[in-house]
Amino acid sequence: MTTIKLKTNVKCGACVQAISPQMEQLGLESWNVDLQDPNRILTATGTVTEASLQQALQKAGYHGEPVK
Repeated sequence: MTTIKLKTNVKCGACVQAISPQMEQLGLESWNVDLQDPNRILTATGTVTEASLQQALQKAGYHGEPVK
């Protein structure tokens, strides 16, 4: 089980709904986007790689980059 954090361009609740189907397909234990954080951090926990998480975001029309 890993936890990955990505800085995203997800801006609102509707955006979260737009990425939801892609996140569900990954079979994550949990995920959320902190819309209060200026960097809109996506935190995902499960058996997932950073690359597959970024690819899922791209399929939904968004992007994510590693939090440093």
